[in-house]
Amino acid sequence: MLSTKLSSVTIDGSTGAATGARRRRPRGAVREGLVAAGLELARAGGPDAVVLREAVRMVGVVPNAAYRHFANRDELLAAVCTAAMRELAARMAAGVGRVRGKHGDPAAARRRLQAIGRAYLEFARQEPGLFATAFAVPNQHAYGAPGGGAGPYPLPLDQLRAVLDELADAGVLSRRRRAGIEYPIWSAVHGLAVLTGQGPLRDAPDATRRHIEDVTSSFIEAGLA
Repeated sequence: MLSTKLSSVTIDGSTGAATGARRRRPRGAVREGLVAAGLELARAGGPDAVVLREAVRMVGVVPNAAYRHFANRDELLAAVCTAAMRELAARMAAGVGRVRGKHGDPAAARRRLQAIGRAYLEFARQEPGLFATAFAVPNQHAYGAPGGGAGPYPLPLDQLRAVLDELADAGVLSRRRRAGIEYPIWSAVHGLAVLTGQGPLRDAPDATRRHIEDVTSSFIEAGLA
């Protein structure tokens, strides 16, 4: 889990102790605390719940200390958006990591694709507030060229691309069809996440939801051939 527990980063109020002395804070602790507070607000109420004033209250700093890191609520929301996306990416990476089988094995590659989709849907269902927040700020994430989110925190789309590249290496996915196929696959899974999370299928019985997920997975796999 990439989100930081708020209790571990809560900062003393800048008024200090009775002596008036300020405690020395680790570099970046205030910013980390505000983002962690924003994550907890988003977890409970989605992007609309991310309010800088409330994050300041939760962390226990004076507003001036917060404004050194975030000029306004929009800047805090952008940082929380990134943190929520990283948490989704971590769930997906963990799901892929649990799949056994060497790279390029067709059966293992298919299972990794299934794990990607399953982790995405589970995150949307279990963390609806964070899921909505992850996509709340337009242009916050680099969705364009492959590797746009590469680095210490690859985007979920980068992880999907990596699995599709493996499917191409394994001969499951034709290389002629590889370019851009991540977008219709992502659209199908994201659409299902919205439909069953906050949309008209949100109250569907678990058995119905699992059936729809299985049908969608089969539909995606059939499209790889």
